[in-house]
Amino acid sequence: MIGRLPIAKMLGATVVLTAVISVIMLQVSWNRQQGSTAAPKIDELLDVMIVLSSFVFSLVTVMLAYALWKFKAKPGDESDGEPIHGNTRLEVAWTVIPTIIVLFGAVYSWIVLDEIEAKEPDAMRVDVFAQQFAWSFGYPGKGNVWNEGELHVPVDRQIQFKLHGMDVIHSFWVPEWRIKKDAVPGITTTATVTPDRVGTYQLICTELCGFGHATMRAKVMVEEPADFRKWVAGIKTPIPPSYLKSISGDAEVETQPLGAGGA
Repeated sequence: MIGRLPIAKMLGATVVLTAVISVIMLQVSWNRQQGSTAAPKIDELLDVMIVLSSFVFSLVTVMLAYALWKFKAKPGDESDGEPIHGNTRLEVAWTVIPTIIVLFGAVYSWIVLDEIEAKEPDAMRVDVFAQQFAWSFGYPGKGNVWNEGELHVPVDRQIQFKLHGMDVIHSFWVPEWRIKKDAVPGITTTATVTPDRVGTYQLICTELCGFGHATMRAKVMVEEPADFRKWVAGIKTPIPPSYLKSISGDAEVETQPLGAGGA
């Protein structure tokens, strides 16, 4: 049996080890530059999960170290271990604690997702077409014009990216925005992003889609609204009829905020 004093010491060691690991891990900029309103919230969620993971790792490590020290066999002792029937309180504890941690993570993630996917009244739609091995973009609110290989969006305005997979599954990801969503043939998925930093970024496909997967990238330009309007006014190519047919033929899958009827 484990007495109260060893339990107190193990908890103390767990807290100290958790603090040390957390401080070290939180010094690393895991996601680097932030480029959207969702990025700080997602990064904060990651930091919280790092601390929780550090606690679980520390608790298991300390208990394992104590067990190896306390119950090790003496030199020359080759007898069988003492038969035991378990410890009900310990078993309840190691069931309840992980359950609480998982539920906390689920609720916190739910809240963050609800916030970053809340649709704003002036949201702009951009159709994204993913096809081996290139990206192209349609602007239905700007006369259904179409552009290949380069995405332009205005800063500080929510964009509803409607994703269309034209052949196989692809995945839409701009690292600085922190949002990743699959483009699936036959359905329209939605990625909601509000870029808040002017600059040049890169759109990357993160779903293995064939031999040319590694080259499936596109330049992303986040611009001041006036610069975006000037750029889009110069686009004269309409969305190809085959792409329009894909839009109308896809089943719509909305990503409304959780708790508001969305999925």
